[in-house]
Amino acid sequence: MSPISITVDDLPDILDNDTKVKLAGVDVDGMLRGKLVSKKKFLSIAKEGFGFCSVIFGWDMHDRLYDQELKISNKQNGYRDLIAVPDLNSFRRIPWEDNIPFFLVSFFDDDSKPVCADPRGLLKTTVEKLEKQGYNAMAGAELEFFQFKVPTSSTSTTTDSPAPSVTSFLNDNPPQALPPLTEGMFGYSITRPTLNKSYYHDVYNVCAEFRCDLEGWHTESGPGVYEAALEFGQISEMADRASLFKYVVRSVATGYGITPCFMAKPKHGLPGNSGHTHVSVVDKEGKNLLYREKKDENAPYPDIEHLSDLGRHFLAGILDGLPDVMPMLAPTINSYKRLVENFWAPVTVSWGLEHRAASVRLIAPPTSKPGATRFEVRVPGADANPYFVMSAILALGWRGVEKKLEIPIPPLGKGQDVGSSGDKGARLARSLREATDKFMSKDSIAREVFGDDFVDHFGGTRENEIRLWDEAVTDWELKRYIETV
Repeated sequence: MSPISITVDDLPDILDNDTKVKLAGVDVDGMLRGKLVSKKKFLSIAKEGFGFCSVIFGWDMHDRLYDQELKISNKQNGYRDLIAVPDLNSFRRIPWEDNIPFFLVSFFDDDSKPVCADPRGLLKTTVEKLEKQGYNAMAGAELEFFQFKVPTSSTSTTTDSPAPSVTSFLNDNPPQALPPLTEGMFGYSITRPTLNKSYYHDVYNVCAEFRCDLEGWHTESGPGVYEAALEFGQISEMADRASLFKYVVRSVATGYGITPCFMAKPKHGLPGNSGHTHVSVVDKEGKNLLYREKKDENAPYPDIEHLSDLGRHFLAGILDGLPDVMPMLAPTINSYKRLVENFWAPVTVSWGLEHRAASVRLIAPPTSKPGATRFEVRVPGADANPYFVMSAILALGWRGVEKKLEIPIPPLGKGQDVGSSGDKGARLARSLREATDKFMSKDSIAREVFGDDFVDHFGGTRENEIRLWDEAVTDWELKRYIETV
């Protein structure tokens, strides 16, 4: 997908027949937060930006203020405005809203510095470290998600949205009562999508219209589970598209009475929703720098015979820092229900050539073409913020390059699983609490690569999530103890 280049001077012609523009930024949970503005307003702020309430960094995904007030937005600073600057090159038109213009924004403090917790700003700052050396990064994202078909109810419809409302349904029913879009386990089926073929093809086509192109689109193993592989591209643009993909799916699904679910583990006893992320490093001409042109006959492991020195250091950096950035890859309480043994999810610091059980799957010759050499990081779930995921992978990998780190553990052998005797890597965090403690520790690698301001803010938001979980009374508790204690 070719990038576009738009200047402020181009806007009057581009928006000639429009009267309004939709704008959105991204919060720490990866949710789009935005508004509709008049064309006149947009043209007046397109260059310098406009005030946007900082509370989107002061509350959680349900608009509940954090119990512990954080630095960006709080009572003391009056929930001040941030400066939201439109990214003109993010221009799209929204097919399901009469093709109105759409732009993403980035958030800045009044001193023109990126807000430390702005996901787009964090990734941009990370990419700039490579750009200063004449490099860039490419990425791909694969998102799995469950889908539920909300039963029709005469009380759950509106004029604008005739489809039934999942919120209304769940007011009167437990989540387990939501029927899946299709039954059974049927990954890569070419017949299951025909049961909902209008929806299936609508998602694919609308993604293309919205500059969110898919490379692959298929059923995954699980009731009502689909997987989308987004078209490979420059890493910042890929993060935008991964975020916007969820926006597309949810918007299209609404018209069909379907509820997509990107949480990491929606159903007990079934595989979870992965958010596998592929990353490579390239030079200014786009040449893949992870590939070693001449096979290394003396490589410490056969798996890396075709991996360049830069690639080896990059891999070492990921492995070295992975335990310290887990909240960026697995950000919710539910994330850690997916990261358990025996469900196609990595649970240790591990790697291997074409090894799908490992945390990092190396894709390289002889099993791939040279230009496709890359790392697939398999730890993130579909619930993760793609900007934070890609920032974490890139920052850790580049730290490895700068420090010339050596790969700390041997690869998993074919037939060896995580946790086996051949797995020499440490166990990753088993809970958000354990992950956040590691992330926020004084000597955390996360602090080294992202700075204290980001770690304190994002870590504080995760501590808030943990507090809410600690206070929650679950269905499991009620069913287990209501009559027995």
